[in-house]
Parts: sequence; structure tokens; C-alpha cells
Amino acid sequence: MSSSYNYVVTAHKPTNVTHSVVGNFTSKDDINLIVVKCTRVEIYLLTADGLQPLTDVPFYGRIATLELFRSPGEEQDLIFLSTERYHFCVLAYDAATGELVTRAGGDMQDRIGRPTDNGQVGIIDPECRMIGLHLYDGLFKIIPIDSTGKLHDAFNIRLEELNVITIKFLYGCDKPTIAILYQDTKSAKHIRTYSINLRDKEFEPGPWDHSNLDMGANVIIPVPTPLGGAIVVGEQTIMYFDGKATSVIPIKQTITKAYGIIDPDGSRYLLSDITGTLHLLVLVHTDQKVVGLKLQQLGRTSVASTLSYLDNGVVFVGSSYGDSQLIRLLATPQGGMGEDQNNFVEVLETFVNLGPIVDFSVAELEHQGQGQVVTCSGVYADGSLRVIRNGIGINEQASIELPGVKGMWSLKAGGSSSGDGQSAFDKYLLVTFVGATRVLAINEEDELEETEIAGLESEEQSLLCANVASDQILQVTPKEVRLINASSHVLVESWKPEASSSGNEGSIGSIRITAATCTENVLLVALSQGQLVHMELQAGKLVEKSRATMPAEISCIDIGPKTQEGVQQQSTPAFACLGLWNMTVVVCSLPDLRTISTITLGVDVIPRSSLICRLEGVLYCMVALGDGHLFTFVVDEQNGFQLTDRKKVSLGTQPMTLKLFATNGSHHVFAASDRPTVIYSSNRKLLYSNVNLREVTHMSSFNAEAFPECLAFIQDETMVIGTIDQIQKLHIRTIPLGEQPRRICHQKESHTFAVCTVSSDFESTKDDNEINYVRLIDDQTFETLSKFQLDSYEHACSIVSCAFEKDEKHHYYLIGTAYAPPDEVEPARGRILVFLVTNNNGSISLDLVHSKEVKGAVYNLNSFNGKLLVGVNSKVQVFRWQQREEGSWELANECSHHNHILALYVQSRGDFIVVGDLMKSISLLVYKPEEGAIELLACDFNTNWMTAVHFLDDDTYLGAENSFNLFSVKRNSDSASEDLRQKLEPVGQFHLGEFVNRFRKGSLVMQLPESGSSAMKTLIFGTVNGVIGIVASLAPEKYKMLHKLEQCLNQVIKGVGGLSHQKWRSFYNERKVEEASGFIDGDLIESYLDLRKERMDQVAQLMDMDAEELSKQVEELARLH
Repeated sequence: MSSSYNYVVTAHKPTNVTHSVVGNFTSKDDINLIVVKCTRVEIYLLTADGLQPLTDVPFYGRIATLELFRSPGEEQDLIFLSTERYHFCVLAYDAATGELVTRAGGDMQDRIGRPTDNGQVGIIDPECRMIGLHLYDGLFKIIPIDSTGKLHDAFNIRLEELNVITIKFLYGCDKPTIAILYQDTKSAKHIRTYSINLRDKEFEPGPWDHSNLDMGANVIIPVPTPLGGAIVVGEQTIMYFDGKATSVIPIKQTITKAYGIIDPDGSRYLLSDITGTLHLLVLVHTDQKVVGLKLQQLGRTSVASTLSYLDNGVVFVGSSYGDSQLIRLLATPQGGMGEDQNNFVEVLETFVNLGPIVDFSVAELEHQGQGQVVTCSGVYADGSLRVIRNGIGINEQASIELPGVKGMWSLKAGGSSSGDGQSAFDKYLLVTFVGATRVLAINEEDELEETEIAGLESEEQSLLCANVASDQILQVTPKEVRLINASSHVLVESWKPEASSSGNEGSIGSIRITAATCTENVLLVALSQGQLVHMELQAGKLVEKSRATMPAEISCIDIGPKTQEGVQQQSTPAFACLGLWNMTVVVCSLPDLRTISTITLGVDVIPRSSLICRLEGVLYCMVALGDGHLFTFVVDEQNGFQLTDRKKVSLGTQPMTLKLFATNGSHHVFAASDRPTVIYSSNRKLLYSNVNLREVTHMSSFNAEAFPECLAFIQDETMVIGTIDQIQKLHIRTIPLGEQPRRICHQKESHTFAVCTVSSDFESTKDDNEINYVRLIDDQTFETLSKFQLDSYEHACSIVSCAFEKDEKHHYYLIGTAYAPPDEVEPARGRILVFLVTNNNGSISLDLVHSKEVKGAVYNLNSFNGKLLVGVNSKVQVFRWQQREEGSWELANECSHHNHILALYVQSRGDFIVVGDLMKSISLLVYKPEEGAIELLACDFNTNWMTAVHFLDDDTYLGAENSFNLFSVKRNSDSASEDLRQKLEPVGQFHLGEFVNRFRKGSLVMQLPESGSSAMKTLIFGTVNGVIGIVASLAPEKYKMLHKLEQCLNQVIKGVGGLSHQKWRSFYNERKVEEASGFIDGDLIESYLDLRKERMDQVAQLMDMDAEELSKQVEELARLH
């Protein structure tokens, strides 16, 4: 593997909500919520059951503004978006394809101009006459819209106001009119209005102005007609004016973060502040004139970055600081003590947001060889730890040793009061072995014990057992079919295959049943010699309806469509899917068993299991092979059950069996093999998530009263009964802290995490309204075991767990701090605090054993060959741990290196040290123990403002910088020239579009020895938008192949809004724009797996490769996360 080539992929998409709007986007009658998460656009439909996701589209740009508008003559709304790189586009929805269509787009970049400090403003005139943009100081850009909705050439108008806070269009004006909130050179705030003269392309004085507003004014809310005017929200007042009347009310000091309009006439608004408090602002009006303002507190939500009122009191609270929420506003407060007495907010749904990930730790908490990521997420009171694990966990409830199991089914007890004579819960678990079938039942003590069902054949292996119509149990063995009364357990009917009369010696009586499948009323059995028998299951009767002979022996069989609980369609089985020994799949119709189609699989492995099921309304046929491969087909129900959209995936290496199961009201498929997998559907796409169990040979759902919604598994020689986690790729557990976590570190020896947190009190009038703590947290229960409070103005900057030479038996936590009083620009002092975790009779505490004062902020700490490596302001220092005469230990300075502006990020490997500087990119140092000195070996002479740094290997280093780029540099250690040896050569650059806060070594997936991709070395990164990503090193030939695949995919997949993938991924900052190199965009590569079959073939053709082989290679990469 060469570390010069890297694969970058997102394991968890951005979750930080930056914008949201509500309108009729997908059709004129739909209410849609459109949510932007920085580089993704998500569109939801409001239904009676809540928000239904319609589409989730990646965007080749960081979205800066979002507006919905309806141009003249349109029946539904359009989206206007602009990006941080000054592209804009207008998007419409195509109901036929379910895709976003670009109506218009372009580049708004000016060659001169200083980008605005307060972010871009993108606004649309309420009467759709123009789009207004404030992108550069002193300029207002206008894109005129004509009466047909067409966009015309943009032009700029000079703005006198330089320090603009926000701009809005006003309602009800003859000419388009803007209101500008700005700050003058003396820090006073004013609002000014301008009318826009489109003919002369200039501003004219507006209807009103207002000077000397609240010093904290930061929001303008334009009020719709008939009231008109505008509201200005400050830190201490809220003010309304329209040029004639003015209304002002005082408010408790706070900073308003978001507002949302409730009524179309603009008489009520929602306001959310920095503490997450939600207020209702009412404009009191008579005769279309505002006479006063009223403010009412409604309750607490996440700290909102956006508020969107949907309908019937339901509001979407989008947050960059905590989880986003769907809430309902109540007419009467929910009862409760204290603060809850006035709570008018009910949370209906929570949408997880990991952002901002300030720090994270990779720890193996369950000792299964799989890393879990624990992140410091959220801001202020929304701060939390998030425990993130790949795959689906099984929460074990019971286990029994059971060697040699060949199959397993759950059965309900008969004769209960429910309509079909059967109880809603399972009572029995049937387990079959070679030559035997046993029944396990739940007794009064809720324990599983062996029991008997008299009519069952217990001396034979079972091929199928099920509850069927008329309160009966069906058992199929290789020799016969048995129908048993479920209440009396009496055998009521049996059927045996007739002996063959073909006269072949030894064949008399040798016809056996090889496979079977059934629904409530229909049974299909496969006999040896390729025979197929279709029977009806009646009360006490097995009625043979038809027979057919297949061209080869039948290896597996299923019928469909079946009636699935919770699925609307009541289904009569209409076709069967058979896997044959000649490696084909045959579809035949019921009840006449006529062959509809035969599909050659093109493999030399026998199909072992087939399943027909409906997921999210789509009917699928799945066929699993003996080597762990799975074929999936979509069944075309309108077209005679033809199998279409063939796809092949590799889920393991051993024979696989497929079973349908239900959890939380939806259906999924369990694929049991050496790599157990759950197959589920999301946005009508099949997704695969590994289950955190070792090899599973058989599985059955077991929904017993004592074990509701459980599954039973056979693993090794044990039967495990357990519940299954929520079905998703990553499992996220939230540990709320109520304060913001800043740094985290895991200590394996004490089974704890140390977390540095900040508690903010916005109501405090003191200068220092923040208290910093070090918390000791148990790594299993996540309870706080102990906490240590830092001094006033003292902030925790870094943390590490390490043992020192000569004192190896103790593992210490070290915290690096900085004192930041308000009168100091740069911290002049800090401390290194050394803690030991002690356990006194079960009481665990965090004891301070040593404190070392240093001259500056301790930006980082590293365990370094039994010593401590520290970055303090501009210095990199090495400390040793030495014993004083009286026996206590202390940190003593050994050597240091100056040559940095601020040594913010330091990593070590052996004696090599990599430093990420505030401005001076990456430098490589070496520690020489014999000389007790640190020397500079090489540095990158480019200017990069670093945000994170890490080793890829001894000679290659990875960096992230503040313009959202990744880059890698390589040391020229073999060069003959001294100058070249001192230079770190850039070998890769890539625009990630995310602000990376930390790289850590580790992997989210279990390391399986036989899988190719997991042998790759991986780094995990966390970002401000809540993205968790993976960087993996690639071999040069793999890089070449993937680079070609990127180019082919870009020919087939076009970016939304006409944006170019190549430009998006180009390294981009204020100083240069250069094409990406050395990095592969894994998100683009893996989007290949979601393409329609014909587009997959198109890409494979461009690649000059077989589509299945290409899919296999991309799936292997997808297993990295």
C-alpha cells in the first residue's frame, strides 16, 4: 500500500442542519420540508404519519443560502440555492422521475471584491421581480426575473454601508425594496431602506430609515401585507416599524438565533435563542395597523439554527448545535413542576445530529475486535457524548447450548380467542437436527424447556414447520407432509410422495421431499428428480392441485407475493421462484406451475436459498448461493412477474440462508452465513448492514410474550435469543451531558473516559460565565464517577492517557490547560495536570498527583516513548517523569524546539514528530535521545492554516486546513540534495468540503482476515457538520483504476444544479485553486452501487470491465465503513 494515494469516504453523512424551508415543491398540493445539511439537500413530504423522506441529494458545493419562490405562471415552488464558491442554481422537481431538475444556474463570482464577513445573503423579492445577493462588501448583486419567470443577466449596485449584518426584501412596495441592517464605524447599528430602480440599475431612497437601534440587533423579519413593515430583534429589545408607527418591547437579554413565520399574514412568529428557549411573538393589530407586540415563552428545544412551521402546530427545529426536532405546539401547557409548568412544546421526533464533532476517541468497548467511536458533540446545553458503532447489535436475552442444529421455526399456540384461532405471540421454537426434531416452549417461569407436540414426527429432520389456516400446524420432512391440529396436537392428515415406477433399479420408494415453502393456504414441495407439487391447505385436508417437472433437481424454493403483516396489499401467491442444481433460477406461475422465465446465473455455485418479499412497497426476489453471493431482482408485477434489475453482491464466503423478519412495524431480511447481514430498504434502495455476531447458521423470529420482538440465532453450537437494534448502518447512542464536551480520552486499564467539558451560564452577569471541568466517566455505563473543576478563566486544551518510563505500573490522565482572562490577547500561562484514577473500596475517584505550570497554552499532549511531548504556544517540548528525593514524581523539561507561530497539532511516531502549525502548514521534527534535543528535518513551504494532522506512514503525512481541504506531503528522505531533503513535497490534495477537527487511527468495521479491503490501514476523521469519514491508503494500481472510474462516473452522473464534480473536489483556498490529485472520492465511487442497471452497464462499458466484477470491487471498498 502506498500512503501517497488515499481513498476518502463518508461513513456518516452530515447531520448539521444549516437551512430549512416549507412549501409546495413536489406538487401543488404537497406540503414539503426542504432541509439543507451543508452539502446535502433532503426533501420530505408531510403526511398524516409525520415526515416521509422523498429524496436525499448530494450537492457539489457548500450551500450558503436557500430560498423557495414561485415564479409567475408556476403551480409549484422552485428552490434557489447559492454556494460558498459563488455558484447559484434554480431547481424544480420532476414528479415522473423523482429527481431534481436544474432550471437555471450560473457563476456569480466577481474578479474584485472582499467577501462579506457575516456570510452570504441570498434573498428573493416577495413579488418575484428579482433575486438579491450580498456576496462582497460594498456591492449588492441583482438577478432580474421577468414576467415569464426567466432569469436575466446579473448586475451590481454600489452599497455605501460596508459592515452589513443582514438584508431583507420588504413586502407591499411598488418597486422592489430592501431593508439593510448595518453597523457604522462607531459600532452603532442602524436600518436603512432602498428601492431598486431596475431601468437605471441604481438605488433610490426607500420609504423609511431608523437610527441607533439596540446594540445587539441582528435579525430583520419583514412582515407580509396587509401589515407590512419590519421587526428588528435585538439582545434587549424587539421593535416593529413601518415608517409611521413604532412599537418596542423589552426582553430578557439573549441572542436570537432563528425565527419562523406561523401565519401567512405575519401576525405570529416563533423566535429561538442561544439557550434553546422558544418564544411566540405576536403582532397586536387593529384595522391593519400594528398597535403593540407580545412575547410569550413556549418552552425549550434544541438550540435552533432554523425554524420551519409546517402545519397544525407542528414545527421543524433544525439545529447545528444539537439534535434537530419535530415538535408540536400545545394549546395548554403540559403539567409539571418548576420550569415545566409553562411548557407548550411536545417533541414528536428527534433527528440525530453528531455535529459539531470537536474531538473523538476510538475505543474497543465490547472486546469483539471492532472499534467504537465516542464523539464530543453538540454545543452549550445540547452537549453530549455519542457512542457510534458500525452494524446492528444484538442484545442477548437468553442462550442455550444446542449443537448440530439444521433448521429452526417459531410456532404460535392454537385455540386462542383471536380470530384465526391462534395467539398473537409465538409459544414454541422448533429445532431440527439430522434425523430428529425437538420442540422448545416457554413455561410459567418464562424459561425455555423441551416439550412435545404429539402429532409432530420427532424422529425425522424437518424441512419446514409453520402455522397455517384453520388453526393447524404444518410439518414437512423428507418423507412426508403432516397436518396437525394446533389445539389438540392430533395428526389430521398426511401426504407421502408416490414411489417412482420408472423401473430404475433402486429407485423404488426413493422419491424424497427436498425443499418446501408455504403460505397460510398454499404449499409447494420439491421432490427429487426435479418434480414440483402444488397443494392447497384446507381444514384437515391436503389437496394436490398441480404438478410439474423441472429440467434439474430443485435446490431451493419460495412463493410470493405473501401477505406480510403491516403491508397494505393482501396477497394471493401468484408465482414461485426456484433455484435449480443447473445454476438457473426458474419463475413459474401458480396454480398451474407454468414456467414464466428461466434466468441463467452464470456462476458455478448452486443456489441455496430463495426469498420473495415486499420492502417499502417494492417486490423483490432474492437468491442466495453456496459461496456467500446474493442475487437480487425486482419483480415486475405488471408484466407477468418477470425478474428485472438484476444485481449481485457478496455478503460472505459460506452458504447463506434468507429469512424475512419484522421489527418496529417494518420488514427486513436476515441473511445467515459467516458474515450475518440484515438487508433493508431505505428510500426504495436495498441497503446491507452487518450484524455484530460471528457466524450465524440459522435464524428465526421469535415474538414470545416473555421475549417480545426477539430473534433466535444458531451461532457456533449455541442458540441465542435477543432483540435487534434499530436497523441502520451506524448505531448511535447518546449520552447527554448538559454541557459542552471539548476533549476526550479513553484509558483501557481503568475502563474509563476522561472528558473535558465547559458549562456555560448565559444568565450570569460576571465576565467569566464558563466553568471548565474534567469528568471521569465509566466506559460501559457512561456514568460520571468523579469530576474536577478547573480555575476561573482556565480552559482545558488537550488530554492524553499515558504511562512513563521508570513508573510503568501507573497509567495517568494528563490535561493541558490555558488561562484566558479577557484582558489577554494570547494565553501567557497554562498548566499540565497529572491525574491518577484510584479505586477505594469500589469508590472511583480522579486524584490530582502533580501540576506543572508552563508559559502559554498547552495545545496538545502526546505519550512519547515513556516521556511526554507537549505543544505550548510556539514551542514543542519534551518532558520526562522523574522522582523527587522524598519519593513523589514530577515533570521535568528535557528539551524544546522553537520555530512555529502556534504549534496547534502535534503527532508522534517513534522519534519522529509532525507539527501542524496555525499558519505554516506541516513540519517534521526528530527527537535525538542521545543528544537530548529536537531538530527540524523538513517542512512544507506552502501557507496552510491547519486544523488537524496525522501520520500516514513514516514518510507521508496527512493534513486538514481551514478552507475545507485535505492534503498529503511526503519526505524526500532518499534525495541526494540537502535542499530537497529539507522540503516536504505535496503528493496529494483534495477539497473535502468539511472542517476536520481530528484524525484518529482506527476502523469502524470488524477486521476480518479474509476480506481484502479491511487489510487497508485506515484513519477516521470527525468534522464540524457531524461527518464521520474514513481515509484509507491505496496501492498505485488500485488508485489508477479508481481514478479512471471517477472519470467514467462523471460522464454518467451529472451534478445537481449543473455543478462540476471535478471543480468541487479541486483544492481551493484564498491563494490557489488546483485540481485534486492523490485522493479518490469514495462517495462518488460508491454511488455506482445505487445506479440503475442500465447506467451501471454504461459505466462498466466505459471502464471496459464486467459490471458484476466492478460492483464486487466497489462493494469491497464500501466494507471499509
